[in-house]
Amino acid sequence: MKTLLIVDDDQVLRATLKRVMSRYHHVYEAADSHSALAICKQHRIHRALVDLKLGEESGLVLTADLLNHDPTMHIVVMTGYASIATAINAIKLGAINYLTKPVSTEEILYAFNETRPGTDIDNQTMSPKRLEWEHIQRVLQDHNGNITQTAKALNMHRRTLQRKLQKKPVSE
Repeated sequence: MKTLLIVDDDQVLRATLKRVMSRYHHVYEAADSHSALAICKQHRIHRALVDLKLGEESGLVLTADLLNHDPTMHIVVMTGYASIATAINAIKLGAINYLTKPVSTEEILYAFNETRPGTDIDNQTMSPKRLEWEHIQRVLQDHNGNITQTAKALNMHRRTLQRKLQKKPVSE
């Protein structure tokens, strides 16, 4: 049976995912990067489901660390704060897929069976709010997550940017 490591700082979600995914994998769980890496040193992990935001930590950094530990590990990044920029970064770092919360068991299983991210492209035009979110995420990535530099680049007050980043993106 393949092993799955679930890394999410939300204890309820982690427990729910563990219960459901235990039907298909031997499941380990961790709330942060340190615990996740410790589990990987003790056990052979085939797959990892990593949340993008782990409290103050980044799931993207953990993705790189997990793949440095075991380059054959299949990693799927999931987030409630999806953006094209973070999806691209996750894939560039070696994640095999990127999911937006809430996710179903079927979506998770399908994501792990893919050897590369889905190629279906939705041709719908994004709403202005979604375009703004995507642009902010891209500029934030260009400035390595620095809020002050991003706000200057966007010609926006720093607190306004912080408020926009705290909101979940619109799905349109």
